[in-house]
Amino acid sequence: MPADTVLVRAAAPRDLDAVAAIQADCPQAAQWNVRDYLEHDFLVAERGERVVGFAVARPLGEGEAEILNLAVAPEFRRRGVARGLFEALQKRRSGHLYLEVRESNQEARKFYQMLGFQEVGRRDGYYDQPPEAAIVMKFLSCYCHK
Repeated sequence: MPADTVLVRAAAPRDLDAVAAIQADCPQAAQWNVRDYLEHDFLVAERGERVVGFAVARPLGEGEAEILNLAVAPEFRRRGVARGLFEALQKRRSGHLYLEVRESNQEARKFYQMLGFQEVGRRDGYYDQPPEAAIVMKFLSCYCHK
């Protein structure tokens, strides 16, 4: 595989340190305990031997899932990594996908809108450190599992 190719794969415990480092480098991303991600639909994007991004989702109910976190190392942004992670999640989850994003995170909001998400609500005081509202976004995936 060429060195600049990004591979999206299921995450493993060996990826947790790299995921924690990416999360720490992305203060706008949710700051969860990365070990908890192993209990969910957890993907990493890898370039060469390096994990450069990750995405985590969980089911909410029949035909609904929530993206808990999606982050890319700052030096790998705007290279299709986040889109690749989203598309991989989308293939695994048909129906409605939801997420929350910090109100001030205009870059992420624009990215999600470009993917087809719509803003459907607001949760005041959702985030702390610093306190901030969350914008709830929704995407309808029409992908059919085969």
